[in-house]
Amino acid sequence: MTRPYSLGVVAIVVTYQPVLEVLRKLLDALIPQVESVVVVDNGSHADFQAWSNERQTRNVEVLLLGENRGVAVAHNTGIQWARNHGARFVLLMDQDSIPSPDMVDKLVAATSELPSLAAVGPRYLDERHDNPPPFIRVRGLTLERCACDTQDHVVHVDYVISSGCLVPMAVLDKVGGMWDDLFIDYVDIEWGLRARHHGFQSYGVCSAHMQHSLGDQPIKFFSKNIALHSPLRHYYHFRNAVLLYKEPWVPLNWKLVDGWRLCLKYIFYSLFARSRMAHWRMMTLGVWHGLAGKTGKFEGSES
Repeated sequence: MTRPYSLGVVAIVVTYQPVLEVLRKLLDALIPQVESVVVVDNGSHADFQAWSNERQTRNVEVLLLGENRGVAVAHNTGIQWARNHGARFVLLMDQDSIPSPDMVDKLVAATSELPSLAAVGPRYLDERHDNPPPFIRVRGLTLERCACDTQDHVVHVDYVISSGCLVPMAVLDKVGGMWDDLFIDYVDIEWGLRARHHGFQSYGVCSAHMQHSLGDQPIKFFSKNIALHSPLRHYYHFRNAVLLYKEPWVPLNWKLVDGWRLCLKYIFYSLFARSRMAHWRMMTLGVWHGLAGKTGKFEGSES
């Protein structure tokens, strides 16, 4: 039986070369919580296409983009499908995130009590890290990492990560969709800051939980596990950060705080990442392309 809070929620799952067993677990956890699921695939292998033909049911629609057009385009494709099918909310999900059985109910329930709502997101746990990553916001020139003091705590944040993000369709109609040209990385950050620019607020919902894999195998640095992405992902991360800093509507204090964090990441990954020269090269190229205004999919060699 469909739970009342799931009515009008369309989940958008973006895939690219997914591990099919993990994707199956995601869908099994997600389908009972929402009215329908649309899987938007960015040109995965033939095995995925065969699998998708078997998985399509009344509650699951699979849209094949045919090539890797990026997360932002895939999100916007799914959002348009949801809009055409009368959705009140869209729930964005990564292919390797697993929601708790009541995550969607908790998120939707929270929306009725939050003013000027842009989006709500769950507290997520990466089992490879020691602690659940906190929600983040910038105040003045300080980055605040907001822990969940109580189970029912709701946190004001600058943005929520895209996976597990629940957005009212009415807000998307006012703020607009994702910035296609970013391709991947900073897509959720840009949208969250743009929503704030339009007078909306994002919230972290501590009672909603999700398992989520952040990056590749983390780097052990003293007593901490530091998230690590591929050199290509670091290209997008640095390029898109610079592109966002160039936007006049982004608050100056946010640019300064995030820019300082970007400098620290540049130094750290250049010194300590596996294949650090590849990471250095792609981060440097990303900064250069961001300054030059280059957008879209990276065309070139990572080596």
